[in-house]
Amino acid sequence: MDPTRDFVKNVKRLIVKVGTAVVTRSDGRLALGRLGALCEQLKELNSRGYEVILVSSGAVGLGRQRLRYRKVANSSFADLQYPQDEFDGKACAAVGQSSLMALYDTMFSQLDVTSSQLLVTDGVFRDEGFRKQLCDTVNSLLSLRVIPIFNENDAVSTKKAPYQDSSGIFWDNDGLASLLASELKADLLVLLSDVEGLYSCPPSDPKSKLIHTYVKKKHQGEITFGDKSRLGRGGMTAKVEAAICVADAGIPVVITSGYATDNIIKVLQGEHLGTLFHKDAQLWTSAKEAGARAMAVAARECSRRLQATQPQERRKILLDIANALEANESVIMVENEADVAAAQEDRYEKSLISHLTLKPGKISSIAKFVRKLAEMEEPIARVLSRTELLDGLILEKTTSPLGVLLVVFESRPDALVQIASLAIRSGNGLLLKGGKEAKRSNAALYKVIASAIPDIVGDKLIGLVTSKEEISDLLKLDDVIDLVIPRGSNKLVSQIKSSTKIPILGHADGVCHVYVDKSANIDMAKHILRDAKMDYPAACNAMETLLVHKDFLSNGGINELLVELQSEDVTLYGGPRASTLLNVIEANSLHYEYSSMACTIEIVDDVFSAIDHINENGSAHTDCIITEDSEVAEIFLHQVDSAAVFHNASTRFCDGARFGLGAEVGISTSRIHARGPVGVEGLLTIRWILRGRGQAVDGDKGVSYTHKVLLHS
Repeated sequence: MDPTRDFVKNVKRLIVKVGTAVVTRSDGRLALGRLGALCEQLKELNSRGYEVILVSSGAVGLGRQRLRYRKVANSSFADLQYPQDEFDGKACAAVGQSSLMALYDTMFSQLDVTSSQLLVTDGVFRDEGFRKQLCDTVNSLLSLRVIPIFNENDAVSTKKAPYQDSSGIFWDNDGLASLLASELKADLLVLLSDVEGLYSCPPSDPKSKLIHTYVKKKHQGEITFGDKSRLGRGGMTAKVEAAICVADAGIPVVITSGYATDNIIKVLQGEHLGTLFHKDAQLWTSAKEAGARAMAVAARECSRRLQATQPQERRKILLDIANALEANESVIMVENEADVAAAQEDRYEKSLISHLTLKPGKISSIAKFVRKLAEMEEPIARVLSRTELLDGLILEKTTSPLGVLLVVFESRPDALVQIASLAIRSGNGLLLKGGKEAKRSNAALYKVIASAIPDIVGDKLIGLVTSKEEISDLLKLDDVIDLVIPRGSNKLVSQIKSSTKIPILGHADGVCHVYVDKSANIDMAKHILRDAKMDYPAACNAMETLLVHKDFLSNGGINELLVELQSEDVTLYGGPRASTLLNVIEANSLHYEYSSMACTIEIVDDVFSAIDHINENGSAHTDCIITEDSEVAEIFLHQVDSAAVFHNASTRFCDGARFGLGAEVGISTSRIHARGPVGVEGLLTIRWILRGRGQAVDGDKGVSYTHKVLLHS
């Protein structure tokens, strides 16, 4: 287990504090669904033997809502014209407390759990006898498997206003939870909020980032807080103050979302949720950051050694990898089968399981691609052009590795081999992070590849990143890592783009279109559609939207196309026009990647309408026209603004191996550097080499530049 979450192994007694913003909705009414999910989690933990103590806000908000309703029900028409919603907070607390506890009692009773109420005020904690009696009572309740529910007794509290406290012992229920954690010797405090955790600034700010582990020395002066809680006295400021106090006393604290149905259980399973406060956080963070930098620096050093080897030595590394893959096929398949079985048990989506599965023959196919890559023309230090600047002064434009790549990918373990092989062929260092669903497959493949890298290069040429948290540290290293390539969901790509200054190469979506023009051969169209949609529905180059010329409505051709798809159990959704004319369910969005046996269909007037639709709703990945009209085809090919545009060919051809690149590190839809399937060339940059005979600029006096082209690029 990651040391930053190793503390959960020793947790027996935990305190959970739920805030007003979690207990109630934005209109002040109780959030019954969230409360129900909370009670179910606490019941589950109670049955597992955990000692659970709940600190719950919400009485004031609930009382205010009840009093407001009562007032409206008893108001005259004149009263309603001049509403006055101001109520005494202590009266609200007195009214709301009994209702809140009645609700908890009802919910826990349905789950066969007994709960108890303990109302306290700040002043009573001054009494040592009270504190001892409180501990004895709570210990007695916990021994009976009863869940104690604490709340500050606001009805009789001496507080006059938020953050004004007569005793200074605790300020609000966050402070109460903090105090109880120390008094009752809790092993963990969980503060549930209406956001995922502590952010660097208000979560609504686009620049805001979730802080996974709070380090006082680092974060105390960096964080900007927003408004206090919309309903309670505190807010994130109060939670952080409480968390710091408890963590300094040696009790771990996690601030996480109370909107999720199982976050408390996930925290206790060691998952990295929300923000962790721990007395050893400074040591962990320093070690992690140093480890991330060391990994990146080592990859750069090894890449330079790789570049210094001879071309035949670099080819041999790839051939050794291909041989090692085939020799270890049975071991790799066993690990992959374990990953697939775990994914099925966890009920992952079919598309992800499809990506995850290494089918029979896949290892041989991968090895074949690696060997093909090895036999390709040497890519490093290739002279692209040669120019004479002056007599005897020759300038060469040559290819050069980028340096260090960080590739984050999901699901596909075969991608690890492709990416590693391309990095080696192009002379780059590489850091890899695969999805947790392919953990065993990736580890097995990585071990095979690392074993084939000779000592002269070093086994740290390729580094395997094993935790999500390491990625956030690596993304800060814009001085060491040269390019980040995310391969996965839109969410993954967006998160990485917003978290780094390092250049990004890749694509977020694969919303690929096929347009069937009025002159299309219907049999060819059916053949291409079948392949584009059904050959591998989960692939990013599979057809997601079918555009059909309006003439196919009158000649009956559209029925043939629909039957072709529906006979293969493809679910059809319509655009605004097609849903009406074809009587199919309207699609929620025209920009949607199904990654399954489903697609959108829409009717267009002509090729220009099709182009407009694609440029507006596509993802600039791969789009195709089926037509016998060469002029229409050329219009489409030159005006569709996508990385790959095809005429009379399936979108599934957009692939590095099929393009003859040997393999691909990913497909890029950006408009700078590489675009489309990215092979070796996309992982190279330019280096200028100048050879002279003692020439100097000297203000260009008497210099006559020839700029004679000796070799065209």
